[in-house]
Amino acid sequence: MSAIRTRDLVREYRLGRENRVRALAGVDLDVATGEFVAVLGKSGSGKSTLLNVVGGLDRPTAGRVGVGGTELADLSERDLAAFRARTVGFVFQSFHLQPRYPAWENVALPLVFLGVGRRERRRRAAALLDDVGLTERADHRPAELSGGEQQRVAFARSLVAQPSLLLADEPTGNLDSETSRQVVELLKTAHERGTTLLLVTHDREMAQETADRVIRMADGLVVETSS
Repeated sequence: MSAIRTRDLVREYRLGRENRVRALAGVDLDVATGEFVAVLGKSGSGKSTLLNVVGGLDRPTAGRVGVGGTELADLSERDLAAFRARTVGFVFQSFHLQPRYPAWENVALPLVFLGVGRRERRRRAAALLDDVGLTERADHRPAELSGGEQQRVAFARSLVAQPSLLLADEPTGNLDSETSRQVVELLKTAHERGTTLLLVTHDREMAQETADRVIRMADGLVVETSS
């Protein structure tokens, strides 16, 4: 069974009353369970839109998208939200941490939606913060953390519900070279543990060094793939 399977995937956005922009123009993509696929392409090529549709953050205009055998088009909004909470972890360039919460509560936040009790939430968050080297920063709020530390908190959050699929959108885009290296190592570790990864990046060298397969997008289509 494919971890990700899209067929004729189209996503259009309306600009004004008459103009439309086609961000995805009929994407066919298969990603095997446990595979690490990097997606390259210029800004506006459709990379982030593909990630958002696969992750259930956005609905396609046409076509089909299946994740782990579940057809996302068949899910109600409520069921889609539950699917995201159980199945998908997200890592974004902009972190999206809650400013009022300390690091451990930011990490544990997805577990609230899954009904996990506070003690177990804290235990799981502590274990993941230890994995990313932030045990001593567990009670610090985002404003008290560096950009690299915030990204590691966001990475820990993406894994706290033990998702089968991890989607990362330019996770090193705002980081210095050393912190970028640390985040890449975290991606590799998640992959080694069996997580399926779909990574959007502008960094061709990083993609070729870390991913099982690299695809390139242009004009809303997959135009090249290489191992």
